[in-house]
Amino acid sequence: MSSRSPTYRAGLSAVALYAVAMAYVEAAVVVYLRAVYGIEDLVADLPLLPDAFTVMEVGREAATLLMLGVVGWFAGRGRQDRLGYAVFAFGLWDIFYYIWLRAFIGWPASLTDWDILFLIPLPWWGPVLAPVLIALLLAVGGGVAVIEAARGKPFRARPLDWWLFGAGTLLALYLFMADAVGALPDGIAAIGQVRPTRFQWPLFFVALVAMSLPLARVIRASRLGGEAPAPPGESQSEPGGPTPTER
Repeated sequence: MSSRSPTYRAGLSAVALYAVAMAYVEAAVVVYLRAVYGIEDLVADLPLLPDAFTVMEVGREAATLLMLGVVGWFAGRGRQDRLGYAVFAFGLWDIFYYIWLRAFIGWPASLTDWDILFLIPLPWWGPVLAPVLIALLLAVGGGVAVIEAARGKPFRARPLDWWLFGAGTLLALYLFMADAVGALPDGIAAIGQVRPTRFQWPLFFVALVAMSLPLARVIRASRLGGEAPAPPGESQSEPGGPTPTER
């Protein structure tokens, strides 16, 4: 095994620790917000109209995404592992967010409990299980991307892979925001009053499969493809890594 292995293992461990700590902070903030608003039942007690906290919450969500992207950029060396670290961090952060909430306040009581997932660009609603499944897919896919990059095996996606993954992603996003999208013609106040009633599980699993299949194919193709050829005049090892004769 290449001596680069400890590098990506240390990187994944550090990014995982960062994601779990971020999830703790995120969950703690949500506990505070629930206390401020007196929320017991998220669907019934969530405020109907935006206020000053809403603006700050949108900013916090944007800052969270930026922080996850930045940690991926600094943890990786190339495009594949930087993206992989960021996606890996996002997946773990989302999963541990619910784990910490469960530890703090005993919520969610079950994976079918509804949650308001995000506010950008519109409120997202969905049962907890839905974002957790996507987060698990992202964490696994991001981790494999990092490992394969360290082994010199780039992901090579076909146009069909991009189209399929993109279609699955858009479908999942639509399902989370469908109620808010339906309320758009009636204005911002109407969007704030939207509450979920039914989740389209069959369509969600179609979206999840559409996201999973191209990722599985790309990973399989990478593993079967062997070491990626180095550009002319360059060593195949990473900067600071071992030369081919040192492996």
